[in-house]
Amino acid sequence: MQAVGLVDYKGNMEKDAKRIRRFAVLMALAAGIVSPQLTGCSSDKAAKQGEVKKAAGDLPVTGIVAKTSMTANGIAVLGTLYANEEVSLVAEIAGKVKGIYFQEGSSVKKGDLLLKVDDADLQAELMRAQFELKLLSEKLERQRILLERESVSREAFDQVQTDYNMLQADIELLEVRISRTEIRAPFDGTIGFRYVSEGSYVQASTPIATIVDNSVLKLEFSISERYSMNDLMGKEVVFQVVGSDKTYEAKVYALAPSLDENRMLTLRARFQNRNMELRAGMFATGNLIFDGRTEFIAVPTEAVVPEMDGKRLWVLKNGQAALVPVETESRDEKNVEVISGIAVGDTVLTGGLMQLREGMRVDVTIKK
Repeated sequence: MQAVGLVDYKGNMEKDAKRIRRFAVLMALAAGIVSPQLTGCSSDKAAKQGEVKKAAGDLPVTGIVAKTSMTANGIAVLGTLYANEEVSLVAEIAGKVKGIYFQEGSSVKKGDLLLKVDDADLQAELMRAQFELKLLSEKLERQRILLERESVSREAFDQVQTDYNMLQADIELLEVRISRTEIRAPFDGTIGFRYVSEGSYVQASTPIATIVDNSVLKLEFSISERYSMNDLMGKEVVFQVVGSDKTYEAKVYALAPSLDENRMLTLRARFQNRNMELRAGMFATGNLIFDGRTEFIAVPTEAVVPEMDGKRLWVLKNGQAALVPVETESRDEKNVEVISGIAVGDTVLTGGLMQLREGMRVDVTIKK
């Protein structure tokens, strides 16, 4: 019994050892299969994280290209633009409108016929007077011959001469009245809206239209009396108008002879409106320059980053964001004058600044 039990015990031990070895082999095989898969998953995850990190580095921002602007060392002024010439055309004589020879809003030249009032009655009077003048001219010549022969008195000759001269004056008056039936352009300009129609009856002083010459505009503005002792003639005025960021230049050509009731001196500056960009009546803001002009670079106010030790701007360098110190001067509601720290042609970042970090790669959209 004991021998049999010992044999059984050894057999069981060998079977258990075989089971353990098989289990170990299976575990090793399983580990060989699973580990590569786990490793692959980790690599894919790391690669995706790297791509996300790379994409996050190309931060989309907006920017501008720095360019030169000019600043005026003078005083701020407010003014109004007036036309070089502006005339309200009116009828000079009563009568029916015979013809209208202009289009509203069109350009006209000096001397162009714009409107004609019927002058048939005046033309008839003129023809009659011209016939009478011819007869008087012949009579006057006969009287001159008789006077030389002493066949008529000097008094009779003078009477015929006076009648002839008076009839000549009547003819000239008729010609003036006929000329007033024609409305002609007094200068080159643009004709406005018309207020009469063909066939309508007009009285003297009836408005016809307005003609304006905008080729040159006059900027009228006022300054305080404390500046009135300066040499103002020929000074430059740099100005802007509502609805445009463009800067225009005019030169002072006239000063009022006296101050107004508010102790302000009124000046007028002439602007050559060659491209007809501006119109009379526009409101203008600008500077009357006393001490010349200074070049500077203007950047939007939102681009300036204030710090404890000064001001800085984000600029693009080799595709990366870089924070550079700058010096600024005056500013308005839109722009700041930068006098050092950046150069013309640099790309200044203006939008998306809160997320920027030094050296971060950015994708810049340039604003015009």
